[in-house]
Amino acid sequence: MSWASKTKIDLNSEVEKRYRELFADLRADDDELAQISAFFKSANPPPSAVLWCRSTAFRIGAEFLGAGREDAVSVLRCINSVVHAVEVTLLAPRHPSGGGSFDGDAVEELYRTVVSDLSVDAEEREELVKFFCANPVPASKLAWTRAAAFRIASEFATGEKGQNVALLRCVNTIVDVLEKSSMVPKPLKLEEAAPENTISKMSMSVTLEEAIQRLWDLDANRLVPGKDYAINVQRFTKVYNKEDEADDPLFSRVSGSALQGRTFKTFIALLDNYKAEVGAAEVITSHERKEIWDFIAAIMATGPMQYCFHYCAAHNDQVKLSDPKGFTKLLYEIWFELYNRSRAKDSSGFEHVFVGEIKNGAVTGFHNWIQFYLTEKKGHLNYKGYIKPRARGRQALTNFDDSVLSVKFDWKGVEKAVGTILVGTSPEFEMALYTMCFLAGGEDTRFALHTGTDEFLLNVKCYTMARNKIGTSFPECLEHY
Repeated sequence: MSWASKTKIDLNSEVEKRYRELFADLRADDDELAQISAFFKSANPPPSAVLWCRSTAFRIGAEFLGAGREDAVSVLRCINSVVHAVEVTLLAPRHPSGGGSFDGDAVEELYRTVVSDLSVDAEEREELVKFFCANPVPASKLAWTRAAAFRIASEFATGEKGQNVALLRCVNTIVDVLEKSSMVPKPLKLEEAAPENTISKMSMSVTLEEAIQRLWDLDANRLVPGKDYAINVQRFTKVYNKEDEADDPLFSRVSGSALQGRTFKTFIALLDNYKAEVGAAEVITSHERKEIWDFIAAIMATGPMQYCFHYCAAHNDQVKLSDPKGFTKLLYEIWFELYNRSRAKDSSGFEHVFVGEIKNGAVTGFHNWIQFYLTEKKGHLNYKGYIKPRARGRQALTNFDDSVLSVKFDWKGVEKAVGTILVGTSPEFEMALYTMCFLAGGEDTRFALHTGTDEFLLNVKCYTMARNKIGTSFPECLEHY
C-alpha cells in the first residue's frame, strides 16, 4: 500500500517497527536490508518523507545503545546499512556524471575535525556545506563518502551512552548535509497514467496543511536545484537597508529544457500580456484569451491541479466533482477576469500574483520565480539580497537548495522591499496552492512544508477583490529549519 493511500501515522509506525526489528540483534543482514528496500519501493514515500526516514533510523538506533563501546560500533554499522537502503531506494545522485577529482583523505580529515568534540555547531555545518559544494561527490563515491562518516565516528565511540548518543547526532548532521548537497529525492511515482485516477483514490478528509504537503509531493514537474537550475543567494539584507547586498544575479543558470514542458510554456506565454502600472487599463485580446485557456487546460492535466479540484470539491460548495468544466470556468473567473484595483479593469489576480504590478512607487505582487528569472535575465530586475525569517531562535542557513526565499529587488527601477517566492516549483503547483488556500482556507493559511531538504513554516495570505476574485495570494516565510 502506497504512502498516499495509507495514513501517515500508520506508515510512520510501520517504519519504526521494521527498524526496531532490524536493530534488535545489532546486525543487519542482506535479507533484512532487502526487505527494508522492498518496503520503501512498495510504500512509495513522497520526497518530503526521505529526511524523516533517514533521521528516524538514527533515533531508533539510539534506543539500542548499551554501556559498551562495541554496542555503539554495532549500532553505527546497522544505521549505515539502513541509511544506505534509504538512499539507494529513495534518492538519486545530484551529479550522476561525476565531478572533478575526489579527495577521500580530505573528507576523512574534515569528518574527524567535525566529530572530535561530539557536536556540530552552525559554523561546522556551514563548513561541511561549503566543502561538498566546492568538491562535488561523484555518484560512484557517494556510498563511500557516507560510510566514511560512520567509520570515522566509530573511532570516537566510548562506553558512555550519553556520548554515543551525541556521536549519532553528529553523524546524522553530516549525512544530512551530504544528502542535501550531493543527492536529490526521486519523484513520487503516480500509480496510474492519468493523474485523476490516482487522485480520486486519496482521502480528501485531511486538513489543509496536510493537503498542501500532498500537493508538494505530487509536483512531478518541479525543477531540481543544482541540476535544473542554480541560485546564488549571496548576502542577507533587511527591509530598510539601502545598500545592495548582492553583486550578482540570484539565478546563475536555468536549464532551457527544464522550461519546455507544456505547463511552463503556456505559463510563460501569459507573462507579456499585462501592463505593470496599476491604473493602466488592461485589455484581453482573443489571442490572449486563448493563451489563458491553453494554460488552464495544461495545468488541469497534472496531479497538483487534479488534487486541487478534488480537495476544493470536498471543502467548498462552489466546486462540484461532477462538473470539471465548471471548475475551469471558476479558475478563469477568480484568476483572470479583470477588475478595478485603482481604475477601471486595470488588474487581475494572475497579473498581481505572478507578473507583478507597480503602484505608488513600489512593486506589489510579483511572487513567482519564473517571472523573476526571466525578468532578471533580460536585465530588468536587480536582486539585492535575501531576508531572513522574523522568528527568533536558530534558523537553518539560506543556501543553494532552498525552495522558499524572501528576497529584496528592484524591478524597472522600483523597489520591492521584501517578497517571498517559491523556487523551482511548477506553475501548476503554485496555481493549485493559492487556489486551495483561496477556496478552502481563509485569509491566513499556516502550514509546515517539508521539501525533502528543508522544513519551512509558511503562511499563505489571501485577499479578495471585486467580491469573489483573488486580490492577492502569496507566501510568508515564518521559520526555516
